[in-house]
Amino acid sequence: MSGEYFIIGVMINDTVQTDHPVHRSSSIQLLTDTLISQIAAGEVVERPSAVVKELLENAVDAGSTQIEIRLENGGIKRIAIIDNGCGIPPEQLRLALTRHATSKIASLNDLENVATLGFRGEALASIASVADLTLQSRTAEEPHAWQMRGNDPTGTLSPCSGGFGTTVDVHELYSNTPARRKFLKSEQTEYGHCAEVVRRIALAQPGIRFTLMHNGKATAQWNAHNLSQRCNQVLGEQFAQSQLPIDITVGEGANSLRLYGFIGQPTASRTRGDMQYFYVNGRFVRDRLLTHAVRAAYEDVLHGNRYPAYLLYLTLDPSLVDVNVHPAKIEVRFRDSRSIHHFIHQSVSRTLAQTMEPHAAADESIAYAETPARSPVSWHSNTPSPVSYGVEQKTASYGALFRQSREQEESHSSPLPMPATELSDLFRIDEKTEEDFPLGFALAQLHDIYILAQNRHGLVLVDMHAAHERIVYEKLKTALDEKTLQTQTLLIPVTMKVSEVEAGTALENRETLQELGFDISALTPETIAVRTVPTLLREADTANALRNILRDMHEYGTSSIAKEKRNELLATVACHNAVRANRSLTITEMNALLRQMEQTERADQCNHGRPTWTQLGLSELDALFLRGQ
Repeated sequence: MSGEYFIIGVMINDTVQTDHPVHRSSSIQLLTDTLISQIAAGEVVERPSAVVKELLENAVDAGSTQIEIRLENGGIKRIAIIDNGCGIPPEQLRLALTRHATSKIASLNDLENVATLGFRGEALASIASVADLTLQSRTAEEPHAWQMRGNDPTGTLSPCSGGFGTTVDVHELYSNTPARRKFLKSEQTEYGHCAEVVRRIALAQPGIRFTLMHNGKATAQWNAHNLSQRCNQVLGEQFAQSQLPIDITVGEGANSLRLYGFIGQPTASRTRGDMQYFYVNGRFVRDRLLTHAVRAAYEDVLHGNRYPAYLLYLTLDPSLVDVNVHPAKIEVRFRDSRSIHHFIHQSVSRTLAQTMEPHAAADESIAYAETPARSPVSWHSNTPSPVSYGVEQKTASYGALFRQSREQEESHSSPLPMPATELSDLFRIDEKTEEDFPLGFALAQLHDIYILAQNRHGLVLVDMHAAHERIVYEKLKTALDEKTLQTQTLLIPVTMKVSEVEAGTALENRETLQELGFDISALTPETIAVRTVPTLLREADTANALRNILRDMHEYGTSSIAKEKRNELLATVACHNAVRANRSLTITEMNALLRQMEQTERADQCNHGRPTWTQLGLSELDALFLRGQ
């Protein structure tokens, strides 16, 4: 009977009667207020952290400068939020515990322009329906505080002692709905969710002092600071050392958009998306549009399936965003989502592109030659034929560091022993020149894979293949974006044997291949001719490069998909045509590569997100050799 399914039932009046009971109500009736509040609490009070979120938002809206959060048993036994805000007048305490009662909106226009975190007026009533809630408050005009119980049917007010502000004390969450309590996790897990809520709101409110206590012990305390200091307090030193500041504004007045905060460098990416904070008008949100925009900006610099870290704030006219689309107010909807996506993507992308500040000496500019550079003599008999950088430089540009004669460099002959004074001069770098060239100057090549260079901070290690790959890739992207991708017509077309799949892929994506600089035509079902190639790749192995592109196009599918993935195709082209390992470079070529890196956007990572260079500081080198210890 494997793979067969049966419906067992009884046919009565042509209707299948199954074993499932069907409840029919004889009449429609109104639900009680208590049951309505408990149903609403199912959406608002999902777990203790949801209570913390709602009460903290109320405390922030009250203009508090100090907020204390006290938790017991992960918030299951007790949640107390104490603030020094404006307080609630005693005659309004009873109304504050009524469903859908709020001082933050009074009309539809207020709802469409809401600027506060809370606005529905349902949190206190929902919490009081599933827990024992005590509300205590004191305004500046009152001589003492007043309090009342949330589940007191008489609504009795009683005087009490207390400072200015409001205290909401919640005991025994889900005490009157035990079925809901069974779904809660362990104390530590629930506390972790509560602590995360506090972190989110603390990051949005750097001017407020937060104190978090659990089971009578202070677990976190963040004094009022500016945004940068609050970021360092909450997210830690690791994020602080790898962050890139961003602050971009477009438009004016009601149509202005501002994105500010910090984004993590690609090398500081994480295996989980647990350090991604996005705020819209001070409200923490999880919005797919915003997440996708940031992720797309990291596309060219992120390695594998890793996640970027960021703390971003978007401010815009409240009328341009709808915050009333999710019960927990965790999602938003934009009036012009396409413009928002474009603005965020471009802002983050441009910030990432400037991870290495472009530098160039005013009087020693790099001249890009049209003629191929001379090939160096290789120490390895199996070294592949060199790929020209197309860069001409003067050795004299680098001052005393390169006092070897050009003939000595070209012949790779070992220099004669030099006196100590001359050896000291060899490694002396002019201060001004060093400021112009942050990657320093090449010293040597390690195993024909890495370039060793010296700058003011210490030793620079460069992966020459990864670095050149990014340079070629960015040139291809720029040319394609500017519609100035120059092609070169081959005097003799290159013919290549292809499989039926490759031939079909080439013909289906001929338009995309033309955008990439390849003009192809079919000679036979298994032979194609390449008549033009991109000028930047005129010295590359045309057949091999095109075969790799066709392979990737076949994986992407139709031509429309290939167009969407054109950057990935360009990355493939760049990867297969960058200088390879086991290639000996002269000092001139090594420095040419360093200078191009300094002029190239996103040069800190290759197309696959791997780092292209790293720095070993003098203090790190001293520690390796125990200097000063």
